Amino acid sequence: MNTNKPRIVVLGAGYAGMMTTKRLTQKLNPEEAEIVLVNKHNYHYQTTWLHEVAAGTINTNQARVMISDVINPDRVRLVYDSVVKVKKDEKRVELENGELEYDYLVVALGFETNTFGIKGMKENAFFIQDVDSCRHINEHIEYQFAKYNNEENAEDHSLNILVGGGGFTGIEFVGELAEKVPKLCRKYDIDPAKARIINVEAAPSIMPGFDEDLVDYARKSLQERGVEFREGAKISECKEDAFVINDEEEIKAGTIVWTGGVTGNSVLGESGFELTKGKVTVEDTLQAPGNENIFVLGDCAWVMNKEDGKPYPPNAQGAIQHATTCANNIKALLHGESLEPFVFDNKGVVASLGKSDAMGTVFSDKKLYGKTAASMKKVVDNRYILMLGGPKLFLKKGKIRPF
Repeated sequence: MNTNKPRIVVLGAGYAGMMTTKRLTQKLNPEEAEIVLVNKHNYHYQTTWLHEVAAGTINTNQARVMISDVINPDRVRLVYDSVVKVKKDEKRVELENGELEYDYLVVALGFETNTFGIKGMKENAFFIQDVDSCRHINEHIEYQFAKYNNEENAEDHSLNILVGGGGFTGIEFVGELAEKVPKLCRKYDIDPAKARIINVEAAPSIMPGFDEDLVDYARKSLQERGVEFREGAKISECKEDAFVINDEEEIKAGTIVWTGGVTGNSVLGESGFELTKGKVTVEDTLQAPGNENIFVLGDCAWVMNKEDGKPYPPNAQGAIQHATTCANNIKALLHGESLEPFVFDNKGVVASLGKSDAMGTVFSDKKLYGKTAASMKKVVDNRYILMLGGPKLFLKKGKIRPF
């Protein structure tokens, strides 16, 4: 190895980390820099498909991509290990099984679930966090139905699925459950009326911040398929088999899933980055303040919109766009050129409500509903797969199934 080459270390193989690594290999010659990608697992997964894995409407492998299938190990050194801490003063990253020195660092470690200190939530609820946690949710739901079918005095509430949080993930998850639960009822010969899907949201409405027409459409569509909503209902406590709502009412369930919030990876705090609500507020160049050789991307970063003073939404399209700016700026630093600011290109947001229904906006303001929106959601998902791994990956992992 030529030790004179600057080393770029990318932490995390989520949307931002994978695409930054990909962009760096496209923009830099092998002689210009050594690129190292560090990830806990040897696979990348589609975070935006996790709700489908959790409901069991797609299998785990469809949401997972082997890193070495899309990142050439001859071009990028792949290190499969967990990050413990970034030692900024020493330009080192502490891993569970060793250390790495860096000249330039990209922190793209993704999110962790935020329970906002709700009593019992951490201990008693499932989280839509990664492929393993979602596979466990799917297996647990199926087990509840199988157990109900086999037990003589089974309690009806054991079939209930409680979803805490009516934001994007929570609503997409109950949309998938509305597809899956009727199939489980048929499989285990259970009266569908006994299996309830209940979404609990503390805000006055589900999908806070979304357009009212779109929210009304989503609510109506899901209610028609049996989803119950408790809006303006604050969860005071999560018990082993129930939510306590507004300090008094108990809603019992056999499966409890929390989708109510995320925060940046805890490594940020361990490493002494200055945090606001668990994330680093980065410069418009995506650099960490006071650290020109460190870039923070994706769910670990607040990237501010200078026009309204608010952060851009921390979604997948933003993380993918961070990658291009980050790679351009690392190349600029290597060549002593001026850096570019991040500019968010809002292509719209579409929320799936099951296999053949969705709602959202494209090109920031055009509203889509129903099958048209569901088709657009597939286009968005497939576009990322094509960007990441080209036609070969698309044929393996793309959503090409009909409704």
